[in-house]
Amino acid sequence: MSALTVRLPESLHNSIKELARKEGISVNQFIASAAGEKMAVLKTLDYLRNEAAQGRREDFERFLAAVPDNEPLEGDERAEF
Repeated sequence: MSALTVRLPESLHNSIKELARKEGISVNQFIASAAGEKMAVLKTLDYLRNEAAQGRREDFERFLAAVPDNEPLEGDERAEF
């Protein structure tokens, strides 16, 4: 484990303490979990952007052409606004 000193605005620190208390975990656990979740989001975005950059329009068009042109199932209709 590594130790890290972080300076937070008092209001944010108080909010984190309250949320951690409600979750029944320590502030350290809360912050570690929040950092892990943020890291997962950013890594997922990087992965998806990389995958999208490797995609080809022709492959997408071929895949889309294979989809049957059927009416949507009941409950799957597009909402009209």
